[in-house]
Parts: sequence; C-alpha cells; structure tokens
Amino acid sequence: MMRLAVKMLMGDRLKYLGLLLGTAFAAMMIAQQGSIFAGLSAQTGTFIREIGDVDLWVMDPQVRFSEDAIALPETAAQRIRGVEGVEWAAPLYKGFLRCQLPDGTRTSLILVGLDDSTLVGGPTVMTNGTLLDLRRDPGILIDERDTNSKLALKHAGNRPIQVGDRLSIHDNDAQIVGTYRGSPSFFWDPVVYTTYSRALRFAPKDRNLMSFVLVKCKSPADIPAVKHRIESSTPYIARTGPEFEAVTREYILKSTGILINFGLAVGLGFIIGLIVTGQTFFNFTLDNLRYFAALKAMGVSAATLVRMVLVQVLSVTWIGFGLGMGVAALMGIYITRTDLAFLMRWEVVAFTGIAMLVVGVTAALVSLTKVLRLEPGIVFKG
Repeated sequence: MMRLAVKMLMGDRLKYLGLLLGTAFAAMMIAQQGSIFAGLSAQTGTFIREIGDVDLWVMDPQVRFSEDAIALPETAAQRIRGVEGVEWAAPLYKGFLRCQLPDGTRTSLILVGLDDSTLVGGPTVMTNGTLLDLRRDPGILIDERDTNSKLALKHAGNRPIQVGDRLSIHDNDAQIVGTYRGSPSFFWDPVVYTTYSRALRFAPKDRNLMSFVLVKCKSPADIPAVKHRIESSTPYIARTGPEFEAVTREYILKSTGILINFGLAVGLGFIIGLIVTGQTFFNFTLDNLRYFAALKAMGVSAATLVRMVLVQVLSVTWIGFGLGMGVAALMGIYITRTDLAFLMRWEVVAFTGIAMLVVGVTAALVSLTKVLRLEPGIVFKG
C-alpha cells in the first residue's frame, strides 16, 4: 500500500514537481538565512578568537562588547601583574582612527597596539614579512585581504596598497612593513596592527588610552581563581575569551536588530513552505479522493490511509529538504569566498529539518481531515 501511495503521488508530475519546488525553496530559505545569521554571530567574536595564548581579558566593568572604547589607566597592567597566579599581563590598545592613504583617499581603520616587548596578541598567519618587523618605526601590519579592497588606492588606478607604502594615521606618518591573513570580521573597517607605544602616539591624546590588559595564568587550573582575585582586588572585570565573545555577540545581536531581521526571514521561509506544501497537497488529495474512497470501500483501514498520506507528505518534504539544503550549501560555497558571513552548523541543518518536518506533518493533518471523513460510497457516484 505504501508503494501505491508513492505511485499516486507521482502520478501527476506537475503537482509533484510543484510540491518539490515549494518545499525545496522553503528549506533553502530557512537554511540560507540561518547560516548567514550563524556566520554573523561567529564574526562578532573574530578579533577575540584571533588573540591567541590569552587566558583572561581585563577591562572596565562598563565594556559591553569588543569595540567599546572605555579606557583603563596606564597603571592597570602593573596592578594586574601583581595578582597571585598571573604569569604575565600585557597592555592592548584598540580604537577607530581616521586614515589617509597615499593617493589621498580618506577612510577609517581599527588600530591595534601590541605590547612593545612581547608583541603578544599579534596575527599568527603572516603573508609578507614577520611580526618582528613591527619594531621598525613607524611600522604597521595590514590584512592581505584589504590590500585590493578596503585599502586599495582608488585615486591611483585602483592599485592595491603594498608593503613599503606610507600612509597617514590621525595625521601621523606610518609605513606598511608586512601583511597578515585574518578572518572576516563583523566590523567592516580594516584592522591594522602596530606596537602599543606607537598606537598611543597615533591615537588622539587622552588621559587614559589602554583598552584591555591581556593576562596569561601560570596554570589553566588557576584561571577561575585568578579571575576572582583580579575582580576582588581591582576595580576591573576579567573575562575569558569565550565569555567576552558571548557578551559581545549578545550585545550586537540585541542592539542591531539582526536577530529580529533574520528571525523574520526564517519565519517567512517556514510560512511559505507551510502554505505551498499544505495548499498543493490538499489539492492533490482532493484530486485523488475517489482513489482513497475506493480503497476505503475495499476495506482498507483508516490507519492504513493515514500511513499512506504520511508517506506521501513526508517523502516530498524530505526530498525537498535535501534539495533545499544542497542549493543553500552551494550558495554558501560562493558566499564564503567573499567577506560575507555564512556558517552552516549542524544546528542550522537540524533546525531546518525540524521545520520541514513540522511543515510536512501540518500538511498531512490538513489532508487527513478530508480523507478520514470520506464516505466510501462516493466512488459509486457519477
């Protein structure tokens, strides 16, 4: 009987194709938007993840996310170094500064100042030069991906900026001494690295300019205790990398409305799938009522009819789910070659599958109401 149900489903090729396309489009839309949302969420913590070999981030208690400019006093690093269990503590500057490229193009960038002596927190993948080249005054490192895009010399034939070029950062001379390869970030501005003392020279003058203190503990087991000691003995707050990343992600998703926008897009895909699948399958059921009535007149039980309808709906739903996920994955391959966000986690696949299952079951319930109320005698009419 289940084979008969599948043959009935594929009997009308046009309706069958419409069902597949409707469910595939819904699955594709849910998976694509969910993956873009997951990618954006992950990108909010790119900078935090790329600062390696750090156990704790020490900051002002009012800092809400990684780009929040609430500076610490210059004495903060010394105070942290005196906390029991701290192996080392290094200052870090991070701020948005204006910049003028060699061709006169004005733009903005995110300047990161690394501890002069250790250069801890610097980029790990260098594509031209080494991290030690930052010791050459007034050296800076730029992301290789930005050389022919965000930092391209548009007024010089769109020439890529390159090592050796000089630019002005907040009216201070700087020279590119190397390039690195970073991961795409949620924040659009190019990230430029230099030393901490040079960053303070580039930055607008202010009493306090230290953004964070990076802390390495003597033992991984000491991290909770060191965190507690820092917060109890100083007016600052200490967060692990994952904690700081979670705080940043939560603040950005809530303050920018991204969660609502992508939630609406995913909801729209679900509604489209529900309407298309439900309506098309209900019409398919109406067209096949005589066959269901004949089966009922032949003594087929209601439970068997329910299984037949479920097989029909779920087979279409899961085939459409597979097609939609495949299209979304292919689109993701193209998207990931750009700076756009796309991350198809297993949670996205599972959520899409559950959503399509709900769509299929709902469509089945709508159709079953008609089939179960069917009078077998209809087969003998007209």
